[in-house]
Amino acid sequence: MERISWNQYFMAQSHLLALRSTCTRLTVGATIVRDNRMIAGGYNGSIAGGVHCIDEGCYVIDNHCVRTIHAEMNAILQCAKFGVATTGAEIYVTHFPCLQCCKAIIQAGIKTVYFAQDYKNHPYGIELFEQAGVALQKVETNEMKLELHHQEKKQFLEKIFQELEKDHGKQAEVEKLKREAEQLFS
Repeated sequence: MERISWNQYFMAQSHLLALRSTCTRLTVGATIVRDNRMIAGGYNGSIAGGVHCIDEGCYVIDNHCVRTIHAEMNAILQCAKFGVATTGAEIYVTHFPCLQCCKAIIQAGIKTVYFAQDYKNHPYGIELFEQAGVALQKVETNEMKLELHHQEKKQFLEKIFQELEKDHGKQAEVEKLKREAEQLFS
């Protein structure tokens, strides 16, 4: 059995957290880790008890949804709320942090930022990370896969194949496509 790396494990946790996001524009998850132990997690969403973007739409000012608190900030604030130190910790984020989150990460004493996707990487944020001695490391998405709706996708493909068989009668081509699809799901 081949085990996934720590980076893959913690980034998978961030992707899982992103599934809780309530913003319709972008789903982001963040996991704060110290000594290979998760100390907090966050996703982008509204304040506790507040109106959510998924319910009433995003509240956009200057092309930015102001209704949501970013995943990184939610994770840092969770640590503050429960008295958990972030000094020397690492953060795993599904997307490169925005400029404000970059500053919050630095102020929280986090020393390494792992991110899965580039997302409007702000040059000043990168400069601030360098000045503060915060390491940046991209975790390539091909290192991990989070399969969602596996059964639904498989059933959908089966329906497509049934329709192809009815309409086209090209049995050999349809059988080849079925084998290729089966390889994707095994």
